[in-house]
Amino acid sequence: MSDYLSRARTSYDAVAEDYAEFVRPRFASDAVGRGMLGAFAELVTGSVADVGCGPGHVTAHLAGLGVDAFGVDLSPRMVAVARRQYPDLRFEVGSMTALQAADGALGGIVAWWSIFHVPPDVLPAVFAEFTRTLAPGGHVVMGFHAGDEHLRPERAYGHPVTYDAYLLPPDHVADLLRRAGFAVSARVELAGAKRPQAILLARKR
Repeated sequence: MSDYLSRARTSYDAVAEDYAEFVRPRFASDAVGRGMLGAFAELVTGSVADVGCGPGHVTAHLAGLGVDAFGVDLSPRMVAVARRQYPDLRFEVGSMTALQAADGALGGIVAWWSIFHVPPDVLPAVFAEFTRTLAPGGHVVMGFHAGDEHLRPERAYGHPVTYDAYLLPPDHVADLLRRAGFAVSARVELAGAKRPQAILLARKR
């Protein structure tokens, strides 16, 4: 496992319980984000992977909209939290860099603030994995912190962490998606509570 993945997994294993308590009410108050997920839910058909699913709140939200969604997360403890909270849904330990899905098997992919810890030079490989696993016409929706900065926090959610984090220019992420074979169909940019945010919805050509 790559060093950045190992550090992210160790960090999220440490913060899993407190992160879950923090993120659920924030998601519940994010009307714009849920609106974009609603549009995605109307467009998508087939199985949907919520990659970097964390404690499973987005997976559960999609399931409530009638989507055949399952969650994937790097952190075993985060997956344990998701399974405990949503026992009727499927969650598995895995990485968006190597999804356990056959070529063209997925109808959609959600990366909801989960590319935050992916080094920018690795993003093309991640998006190529999205292309591989999505069926033609499949959709991807992703939210991320907008900017152009490399962060190295020492604490998060009340715990020491060792991961790196990246603010990403929306134009650059959109261009990487296009190069990976996607057509960007919708884009939202938000002020965010602490820093700018962006949401992109794209379709595999």
